[in-house]
Amino acid sequence: MQWIYLLIASIFEVGWPLGLKIATNSQYRILWIVFAIIAMALSGIFLYIAQKQIPIGTAYAIWTGIGASCTFLIGVLVFHDILNLMRALGVILIIAGVVLLKLEA
Repeated sequence: MQWIYLLIASIFEVGWPLGLKIATNSQYRILWIVFAIIAMALSGIFLYIAQKQIPIGTAYAIWTGIGASCTFLIGVLVFHDILNLMRALGVILIIAGVVLLKLEA
């Protein structure tokens, strides 16, 4: 169950940079900032719960890895951020690290 909590924490980890990005170009700026704050809080709460059973280093690395990778993909797919070989390789290495940590845990 702790791994599910960590996955939920990682999903909320994507919510706060997404909310802040949308807030920069939205007439509903305050709403999106509030969304980001709520996502940040929920991410922290679920990470806290997950760390009761998962080692802190493993949990934190997976949490940030999933958050960073998914945020990167959203940036490329939704906000048309630049995708080149080096950036793609960087995200692939992050994902590989997350997979290795999960396999070892």
